[in-house]
Amino acid sequence: MGSDLRSGGLEQWIVARAPRLLPSWIMRWLSVVYYRLNRYRLRLFTRPPSMKETFKARDRRMRQGLFDTYFLGDGLDIGHGGDFVVEGCRGWEIEDGDAHELAEIDGESFDFVYSSHLLEHLTDPARAIRNWWRVLKPGGYLILYVPGRDLFEKKQKLPSRFSGDHLHFFLLETDDPPDTIGLVPLLRRELPGCEIPHAQTCGEGHTITDPAIYPDGEYSVEVIARKP
Repeated sequence: MGSDLRSGGLEQWIVARAPRLLPSWIMRWLSVVYYRLNRYRLRLFTRPPSMKETFKARDRRMRQGLFDTYFLGDGLDIGHGGDFVVEGCRGWEIEDGDAHELAEIDGESFDFVYSSHLLEHLTDPARAIRNWWRVLKPGGYLILYVPGRDLFEKKQKLPSRFSGDHLHFFLLETDDPPDTIGLVPLLRRELPGCEIPHAQTCGEGHTITDPAIYPDGEYSVEVIARKP
């Protein structure tokens, strides 16, 4: 279960080393260039496996029993970046089309839909959430994992310290306009009747408190919503 552990080349170097070696202002603009290049590069070349935020959360999720409860059946991993949450699930990435729409996917197709560290890059997270819900079967789970503002950014207003491609900040329970979205309130607004069996701030292995230094460990919020 989990990600392929083979080297991911450029992606793996960026994830593992660049934040520790490069100043934050370079990292912020490196991310913009990286994501824009991927729009074209990955239409021509196979996306390599990598170990990113999903990989870092795997051991905790196994201990909490999340895989045995929520990651069962046919799954869709949106924005996986080569770091699939479980083997055998379908991936959707920038080379597949607009993640807001999932235009080629029929409604009620998957038992779970998972996305890690993607919503902060999207212009309209609410529209994305509605379409991700659309492709989920009744009784299925939408599992969202995004950088937590107070663990990752350690600031209240955009721009991001570390990624010029981040368009929003996230907290678990609290909206803080204009830049911060509460993930649980977002789901309750956009998905009437959804159940939320799991919601937590994830900081396992997080030790770096200096706001100028790229954080270590987990620095995210995680929410799971069940479709009635």
